[in-house]
Amino acid sequence: MTKHRVRFLPFNRQITYPDGKSLIRAALEAGVHVNAACGGEGQCGKCRVIIEEGSVEGGCSEMLSEDELAGGYRLACRSRVRSDLVVRIPVESEIDAEALTRCGPPGRTARVQQINLEDLKNQGLFIPPVEKRYIELPEPTARDNVADTSRLISALRKQHGEHRLVVRLAVIRKLPGILRESGFKVTATLARPVFERGRTHIINIEPGDTTDRNFAIAVDIGTTTVFGQLIDLITGNVLAERGDINAQVGYGEDIISRIIVAEKPGGLEKLQEAVMETINRIIRKIVKKSGVKRDEISTVTLAGNTTLTQILLKIDPTHIRRSPYVPASTIYPPVRAVDLGIELPRHTTALVYSNISSFVGGDVVAGVMGSGFYLSSELTMYMDIGTNAEIVIGNRDWLVCAACSAGPAFEGGGIQFGMLASKGAIEEFLIDPHTLEPMILTIGNVRPKGICGSGLINIVANLFETGIIDNLGKFRHDLKSDRIRQVDGVYEYVLAWKDVTQIDRDIVITETDIEQLIRAKGAIYSGCRTLLDEVGLSIDKLDRIIISGGFGSHLDIEKAMCIGLLPEIDPDKITYIGNGSLMGARICCLTNRIRKDVVDVMRKTTNFELSVTASYMDRYVAACFLPHTDIDRFPKLKERLAARSAVEGK
Repeated sequence: MTKHRVRFLPFNRQITYPDGKSLIRAALEAGVHVNAACGGEGQCGKCRVIIEEGSVEGGCSEMLSEDELAGGYRLACRSRVRSDLVVRIPVESEIDAEALTRCGPPGRTARVQQINLEDLKNQGLFIPPVEKRYIELPEPTARDNVADTSRLISALRKQHGEHRLVVRLAVIRKLPGILRESGFKVTATLARPVFERGRTHIINIEPGDTTDRNFAIAVDIGTTTVFGQLIDLITGNVLAERGDINAQVGYGEDIISRIIVAEKPGGLEKLQEAVMETINRIIRKIVKKSGVKRDEISTVTLAGNTTLTQILLKIDPTHIRRSPYVPASTIYPPVRAVDLGIELPRHTTALVYSNISSFVGGDVVAGVMGSGFYLSSELTMYMDIGTNAEIVIGNRDWLVCAACSAGPAFEGGGIQFGMLASKGAIEEFLIDPHTLEPMILTIGNVRPKGICGSGLINIVANLFETGIIDNLGKFRHDLKSDRIRQVDGVYEYVLAWKDVTQIDRDIVITETDIEQLIRAKGAIYSGCRTLLDEVGLSIDKLDRIIISGGFGSHLDIEKAMCIGLLPEIDPDKITYIGNGSLMGARICCLTNRIRKDVVDVMRKTTNFELSVTASYMDRYVAACFLPHTDIDRFPKLKERLAARSAVEGK
């Protein structure tokens, strides 16, 4: 088969790739991120690349102008390699992985919650699931010639009170040599069971005293992004962290697209390899940054939604998307990290978070555990806002949960100029109600190149409150401004003219974009209302709302209420916990108690399938307005709109 050299700029990465194969797959194999929002179907037009040298077959699209085509622009998903190539990834098609780890202030009216290490220590819960024990064994003699394994178990029992021990074969194989090389002074690594009646496994043996060198890695596997932290199990401190784009996005932006890929021959393996590639890349970077040796890492905890968890474990996810929506399992046993393809020592134990249902997965369970609200008497609503929004309501006595498909709008998907929250994304917006001129601020304070999810909410909320769009998200046609225009029958508002952008195109928000946002927020709001109504509660009965997810870190709570994404509630009741899934993965590294609590939480959680809940669709239709068909549900906003109308009427 003929192969060609394909070089990607500005990264200067080169691979050899078969003739006639997809260019976007070549980018994926080269580790070059391209903004492929539709999974390669040619529907979003975001995977623009510039062919600087060589030729491709196809790649032309009605989404590209004549000038762009003449300038070498092509859609990577529709292009096939036909010669040696030099391909430039333009700024609008890049995904800025570096910006994923940016730390910013929480939404202006949200409080922040983090793990309190001192509380764990004071409660005696700072007991990692994998610990080290230093032991000094008596050397064998003619009178004391018991087996090395028995000698090890006896010493652990006498010196540390350890019982019900099992020695792994890998440990037995190297035990004789290490004992004699170290003068029978060694450190054993112990993997704890969930319950006391279980057995503790001896998973590693090292010469000398290494008890002060015990580390873990916590991983959150998201649909779009993957995050990892390297944790010191002696101090509990995070030594390094890193985020990166989930390489699976090259196979589809949403979960359903990936399940369809997994159903094809070899698809499941490709998806599993893609996420492993991402996880291993993160591990390499945080290990290098921290200075920790890989052999010192004893645990890795992983949390992801149900589909991503099954793909991680190479379990067919087909039945997750088909009624009656049954996952393969909800609980997974500890496994060796290396057996999953994770580049860690053979003794490293991988702990995978349990799932509740097909659409409420381990990422949500991890968030519930990390936030700790399952131990509180306060009536709490936990919301993980993203492509698949999950909601949990309850307290220490009972819990109910549901998932609603919000779509990718909050992460920039399905929006003409949507993008992830990275440098150049518009995140702040204010409009002059008289001149209709905007003030925009971008992440990094650079020229704009797109709109992130929080920016989209701010834009739509401002357009609505100033009366530029109505409650259907449609622009008023009587306003005199060259920023409001009609293109191909669709009205849009120009946020930034092309001469002040990075992409040499006007950045606009269209009525179609606004419709996508309204549908997304409608799904979440109606999910909240349905779940509350099913248990006979109203919004005012909630003691607090916890918001999880990277998207929430820059969410303006007031603007979210304005468009009807969140119910109107006292902002002081809202707490932001950041990446709840990663927080839960981290706390699982720090305390073995969590694994027992997970079992208890799952037992007392009732899952509602909204797709078969009769009242959900009615509530969804009612919520597909700004903010809602019933404005009385938002009394503060109603008052502001009435005041604006009074001023305009004068």
